[in-house]
Amino acid sequence: MSKYKYYFAKPRSEIAKDILKGLAAAGAVCIAAGSPYFTINLVKNLKKPEYKRKKVYDAFYNLKKQGCIIAKERNHQIYISLTDRGKKIAEIFQIDSLKINKPKKWDKKWRIVIFDIAQLKNLQRNAFRGKLKELGFCPLQKSVWVHPYPCKDEIDLLRDFFGLSEKEIRLITAENMGDDSPLRKIFKIQ
Repeated sequence: MSKYKYYFAKPRSEIAKDILKGLAAAGAVCIAAGSPYFTINLVKNLKKPEYKRKKVYDAFYNLKKQGCIIAKERNHQIYISLTDRGKKIAEIFQIDSLKINKPKKWDKKWRIVIFDIAQLKNLQRNAFRGKLKELGFCPLQKSVWVHPYPCKDEIDLLRDFFGLSEKEIRLITAENMGDDSPLRKIFKIQ
């Protein structure tokens, strides 16, 4: 088990996870240095106000100690940003919570993901295939998967996360796939 997976498995991990996600979403956070409540305000913005002040400070301290965040003071402001290591961990959290939203009404279009990932990238290929399965895609062939709902952003995020090119992973939107009744049955759509 890696060093940070162990840390994030602790109860304090939810605070650290929210801090990393928030910093990843914001890019960098600028907070008034004079305010003693800056970490509490950050956590409130992350929609977790029930965290105790001590745990929030401890989470910030541990993230800084592990090299996940940097805090700098300039012009009476504290700037907190993610390091490269912190960005990698935040990406993992983002990928772990990835899901495809189901619209109220199906637009009668199929999203087909075709991938051709080299044998040298076996780990990425297997992880990508596993994530497609988690997201609810249905395999048509070994490297051809289908889903009925819009998922361009999710596929783009996975492509970037796994360091793959558009030539290796393609997303096609199709209105007609021939007899799609077995797929409609699987996805429970009319």
